[in-house]
Amino acid sequence: MQFSVYQESHIGGRKVNQDRMGYSFTRDALLLVLADGMGGHLRGEIAATVALQSISALFQQQATPYVKKPQRFLEEALLTAHRDIHQYRADHGLAETPRTTIVACLIQHNTATWAHCGDSRLYWMRDGQILARTRDHSHVESLIAKGLAQPSECATHPDRNKLYNCLGADSPPKVDISAGAGMLPGDLMLLCSDGLWSMLPDDDMVRRLHSQTVVRAVPDLLQAALAAAGSASDNVTALAIMWQGSSLIDGVGASTLAAAELSTVVSTEALPQGLHSTTINSAPVPEQAAAPAPPADPIDAFDDDEIEKAIAEIRGAIEKSSQILK
Repeated sequence: MQFSVYQESHIGGRKVNQDRMGYSFTRDALLLVLADGMGGHLRGEIAATVALQSISALFQQQATPYVKKPQRFLEEALLTAHRDIHQYRADHGLAETPRTTIVACLIQHNTATWAHCGDSRLYWMRDGQILARTRDHSHVESLIAKGLAQPSECATHPDRNKLYNCLGADSPPKVDISAGAGMLPGDLMLLCSDGLWSMLPDDDMVRRLHSQTVVRAVPDLLQAALAAAGSASDNVTALAIMWQGSSLIDGVGASTLAAAELSTVVSTEALPQGLHSTTINSAPVPEQAAAPAPPADPIDAFDDDEIEKAIAEIRGAIEKSSQILK
């Protein structure tokens, strides 16, 4: 299993970055997850962090080295994350339960299956075309489905922020799960928060991803969304992969890629069966993060320096793994 991967997040014009993203993989399975903590509720960043940790932990338990029933796993993972968020609220005495949207994708045996709650999106692309994307659990998407609004209104409709599904709500979430999608070398998967897709037309995102490698396209997408939103920008986050199937860089000679791009290529074929690798932080949410009142001068947990440091660490780990595998 080989894939190119790149992820990045930016705080935008907000005081706190409530977006979280990451990926985990074994020899035969890859899990991609992105969460967008809901700013209208207390501590959305906690809900997003707990969700990623819960889903990653379940993946590490069940991917041995692949998940036996992908659709059941994704439903169980999102419902477990929902329960863990509620448990966190109870354990820490929060006035209300933090909430987050979520989108997750499991790829194994050249087949992708995804699930989501809310308006964080997944796009599956091939040859510059969108083959599928998730449909937001929002009032606007329901209006579009009924023919009462146009798809172009997703980002501008006055009710665009009204969601009817998320993790952490009082009632259990409705988990939308896809059928299995056959992946071909060169296929792209993009997971992103609404801070990205609401600022850029779908065809613009596809063009940028199709014309560049993911290591160049993801930063380009984020900067374009930030520029379009201006000082009022939401948090902007994206996680993208290019699937390469069974042979390294199918259709693209390794000599044509710059060193920075090669550092994002992951090959898992020689990994031992019991080994898991992840960029998702498995440490407990800090105790102080649960305080009901925010600090006087909120600090972004995902500021630019932190992101650059994390990206450098991820690249270094990937390069080290590649050397070991050789």
